[in-house]
Amino acid sequence: MPSRILVIGAGELGTQVLHFLASHPNRKDTEISVLLRPSSITSTDPTKLSELATLRNNSISLVPGDIASATESDLSTIFKAYDTIISCTGFAAGPGTQIKLARAVLSAGVTRYIPWQFGVNYDIIGRGSAQELFDEQLDVRDLLRGQEKTKWVIISTGIFTSFLFEPWFGVVDFENSTVVALGALENRVTVTGVEDIGRFTAEIVLGSRSEEGFANGPVYVAGDTISYGELADLVERVTGRKFERKVRTVQAASEDLKKEPGNVLYKYQVVFGEGRGVAWDVEGTWNVKVGMRGVTAEKWARKSLKV
Repeated sequence: MPSRILVIGAGELGTQVLHFLASHPNRKDTEISVLLRPSSITSTDPTKLSELATLRNNSISLVPGDIASATESDLSTIFKAYDTIISCTGFAAGPGTQIKLARAVLSAGVTRYIPWQFGVNYDIIGRGSAQELFDEQLDVRDLLRGQEKTKWVIISTGIFTSFLFEPWFGVVDFENSTVVALGALENRVTVTGVEDIGRFTAEIVLGSRSEEGFANGPVYVAGDTISYGELADLVERVTGRKFERKVRTVQAASEDLKKEPGNVLYKYQVVFGEGRGVAWDVEGTWNVKVGMRGVTAEKWARKSLKV
């Protein structure tokens, strides 16, 4: 059982991971720390002060460090004090960050590592996809697979359930009562609520079957797997309104991406429209096998949407 855990980042995902680690029945004498930018730790913003107070009240130590500016050597020095490291800082940290973190973890000789790959199946999507940052995720996998000292697990979650309903994702348009299917109405996507991701991660790290969880490869979890057609039906049930169904083809998204090569939305529309590596059956997931059901897309929508 690990005795010293470091979580990198306390954003939307990191906060949930920290909460469920801190409240896990097997925590006992485990020390939990979180790596935060020095400016975050010294912030006087009322919201940030409240967040920091919550961390401290849960006996979580605050460790200063900026993964963007720190060198691999700097990070390795910090990481040497910990048995398990969980990265909860995603693409916003910038290109090269994920591979730098992985190299620092390995050079520090950390016993167990969970990289930030809480997402789709990058192995199936492969290199050269519309979202070029996915290639770095494959670089991280190659690095981890090429060594035997550090145990690791990738927790494949699909997308956050909330993303399905976010305006920026371009799928559900509540204002115009439209659902836009990416690729085809039959295409499916796996989603997991961020709270469930925190809960599943804590169980993999501290649960009785944690050694089985760190299998030096990906495990698949899910709250739900749903087609865009089913999503449209769900939204109609929740809102009591009719929604028009449209299809955003891969060709249309690809053509728009050529015109705006930096458009992140178009990149994701191409990847999810192609439909490879973005969905798996719920019944075969790790969380269901250990008796942990996640929140379905409909249950999430009924609880969270204000429409």
